[in-house]
Amino acid sequence: MKWLLICWAGPVSFLGAWYYLSYYDMSFGIFMLTRQMHDLVFDIYGKILGIPPETIPPLVARAIAFDSLLVFAIYGFRRRAAIIGWWKRRQSSKSGKLALPSADSLSKAP
Repeated sequence: MKWLLICWAGPVSFLGAWYYLSYYDMSFGIFMLTRQMHDLVFDIYGKILGIPPETIPPLVARAIAFDSLLVFAIYGFRRRAAIIGWWKRRQSSKSGKLALPSADSLSKAP
């Protein structure tokens, strides 16, 4: 399960970092991070897919959101016993059982 999360988070974070850096043209001297390369990549993908290049980033964002939901659902299903136990402990600590002061802890003031 750890490798599934790593293999999912690695490409997603790499793509997100590339998109952010190239969109704002923070190239640090690397051509792959320039705005020119950013526009070229989306122009090529737009021509391959036959859609306008400006519609690709929202489609990718929706795909990443769906994939993330799917990965976390699998992770939650695999860890459901621990999650249910945590939830029950949390709910029992919030229940109406307020700790009343005992006679030993009451102040001895007159």
